[in-house]
Amino acid sequence: MFIEVNGKISKTGIRFRDNGQLMNICQRIVSQVGRRVDESSPICDARLPDGSRVNVIVPPLAIDGPTLTIRKFKKDKLKLSNLVEFGSISPAGAKILQIIGACRCNVLISGGTGSGKTTLLNTLTAFIDPTERVITCEDAAELQLQQPHVVRLETRPPNLEGSGQVTMRDLVKNCLRMRPERIIVGEVRGSEAFDLLQAMNTGHDGSMGTLHANTPREALSRLESMITMGGFSLPAKTIREIIVAAVDVVIQAQRLRDGSRRITQITEVLGLEGETIITQDLLLYEIQGEDQNGRINGRHKGTGVGRPRFWERARYFGLEKELAQALDETEAS
Repeated sequence: MFIEVNGKISKTGIRFRDNGQLMNICQRIVSQVGRRVDESSPICDARLPDGSRVNVIVPPLAIDGPTLTIRKFKKDKLKLSNLVEFGSISPAGAKILQIIGACRCNVLISGGTGSGKTTLLNTLTAFIDPTERVITCEDAAELQLQQPHVVRLETRPPNLEGSGQVTMRDLVKNCLRMRPERIIVGEVRGSEAFDLLQAMNTGHDGSMGTLHANTPREALSRLESMITMGGFSLPAKTIREIIVAAVDVVIQAQRLRDGSRRITQITEVLGLEGETIITQDLLLYEIQGEDQNGRINGRHKGTGVGRPRFWERARYFGLEKELAQALDETEAS
């Protein structure tokens, strides 16, 4: 048995008696949520009543025996101030994120597995106005929104006969009939990317989603490839025009080699020049070295952008003075 502590995986002294005992535990866990795992359906991805994510894969797919993965989430919801305490973002950077959340920018959160994308999405949703109707779509519900009016939707896998599946695309399409003010997609990983972009473009400002990518530019390329994978035979320039019109900001989260998680870039999508998407960084994380314990030292620094593209949007919400102050502080830090 291995556990993750402070971003690093370490071995524990706990062992299962044999594969039979582990298999029995796996079956008991998944039966709680009305699922089963055996040779005929050897993979199960489920959510426990406390919100934990569970993945079970058993022989013949898992060669050395059943493998059980549990991802637990903190009970107490993290706030942006906690991320500042952890050093994940600077105070001025946190202020910029707060304004991005409050002035209804369309946001993509990009990062690798375990980089803190879902945590960051949770903290950003704290700045959504309590009067707004928010609808979330997820494969396994793990978002912990702090608003009074939240509708949570979850996909459903096919049954043993192969029918009854409800995909993320189905959920996002259904969202549009539910009068949402914001749509939040837990993880964009397929053709639902097109539906989310369409929603962002049709008056659902402030919609958010996460996806796997290593840089903001790569995140936009992945978005394009996911739309293409969905069978949409659109020219590349048309897809990029849709992306540019829909996405305002890409926030990059990263887990560094010492196990710490940092917000490494806040990047704006400016527009299209020819067939190339133009972006500009508002904030970058600069690694400066490491201390004697192997912990990475660095700082968040502004790039000198005086007026970001969402300035007018911030002005509409009466936040332009706070935005100007936060940008000045990022340059001073």
